[in-house]
Parts: sequence; C-alpha cells; structure tokens
Amino acid sequence: MVKTRLIPVLYIKNGLIVRSEDFSYHQNIGNIINEASRYNEWNVDELIYIDISRTDEYDLRRDDHKIKSYSSKQEIITEIARVCFMPLSFGGGIRSLVDIDILIKSGADKITLNTAAFENPQLIKESALKYGSQAIVASVDYRKINSEAIVFTNFGQTNTGVKLLDWVIELEKLGAGEIFMNAIDRDGKACGYDTETIGQVVDASKLPVIACGGAADEYDFVDLAKATKVSGIAAGNMFHFTERSYPRAKQTLKKNGINVR
Repeated sequence: MVKTRLIPVLYIKNGLIVRSEDFSYHQNIGNIINEASRYNEWNVDELIYIDISRTDEYDLRRDDHKIKSYSSKQEIITEIARVCFMPLSFGGGIRSLVDIDILIKSGADKITLNTAAFENPQLIKESALKYGSQAIVASVDYRKINSEAIVFTNFGQTNTGVKLLDWVIELEKLGAGEIFMNAIDRDGKACGYDTETIGQVVDASKLPVIACGGAADEYDFVDLAKATKVSGIAAGNMFHFTERSYPRAKQTLKKNGINVR
C-alpha cells in the first residue's frame, strides 16, 4: 500500500524563509540552511522549497546567522543539498530548460513548474523527456470564484480564467509526474484544507497529488487523509511555529490509522 507523505514547504523570498499569508504578506522567519538542517534531523519525507522572490537579490543575513551569504538560486540549492538528505523539490522563477538543468545539477531531485508551465506548456514535455516525469512537479495555485476553482499564476496575482480540473488534466497529458496544488484563499489562514476541491483533483487525475494551504494543526492532516486519497499532505507555516510539529504530526497520523512512513 502506498504511504501518505507529509511534506514541509519552505518559501524563500530574497534569500530568507518567510511566513506566507494570502500570497501577499510575507514575514521573515529564518535562515534557509538552518531550516534544512532542522528538517533533516526530523527525517522528513520530502522538502519543497518555493522561491517567491520578485527580484534576483539574495541576502541570507550573514551577520544575524553567522553563515556565508549567497547570491543566486544555484548557490542556495547547492548549500541546501549539503545538509538535506531527503528528496528535495525546488521551484520559483524557472523559465527554461537551462534553468532546470542548473537546479538539477546543483542538487534538486525534483523541479516544480507553475507560471512557466502555463506560459510555455512545452517546457513540461521537454523537461519530462530529459529527466523523467517523476522529476517534474506541476505546481498549481487556485482561488475559488463563484464556487469554481480557477487557476492563478504570477504569484497568485493573474486570473487565467482556466478551471483547475481542466488544467490538471492538461498537465497530466503534457507529461507532468505530480501535481502540487495550493489554495491561495487558505494560505496562512489556518482554516483547514479545501478537502472538496482536493478530492475532485485526486479523482480527476492519475497523478500523485500533493495538497497545501490551510493547515492549523496535525488533525487537519488526519481529516484530509481520511477524506481524500491524496498522495502528499503539505504545509508551511505550521511546521515553523509549532514545537516538534513534524514528529508529533507523524505520530498523530499513525494513531488515527493513516499509513505514513
């Protein structure tokens, strides 16, 4: 039986980990390398890093954290890979196969494509052909508009007018190996997962689905796992602010009969 994965998501903005809310408010909360080391100690199933920087300026605040500063995504992912020994996905700002080549060679196991996949669907085909579908994760952000889940791109700012289910089906045809779906309306709100929409996506696609957006505590993980056949349960803010949140969440899932690693 396939085990349900529990996956921390770390958002990077200009070189620092941030707390995200509604895709618009971002609070600096930590150093990238330190966070990777902490999750490695917890033996997490996977890590997803998403770079949401609007500019190419990077600053890991050497004076605050006593470590070297880095000037590019390539340097950052290389350093993360040195301390991160679980599968590592990286996304954000990727626009070409060359970008993907650099990140894979620097240590990323998987690449997540969001806006680039929408603007250039051929990039999914090309990257899947080169690295295999298992290495290409299609990241999809959505909002509910008149009760309909609609895809948004460009940091959740651009309404594409495309229905979520239609886009997921197209991504599968293009060769993506996995779907990472994120509910913008629930980002940082600690209001629980959008189990209805998540269930619809899981049922509509043969691909593994990772769901993110809305977790308040470990019981939201339990509720989602029981309500859907989701492959991965992802969360960001909760793992940053709750003491030993990841190990405790795994224990709670097991106690409630969820088949986790």
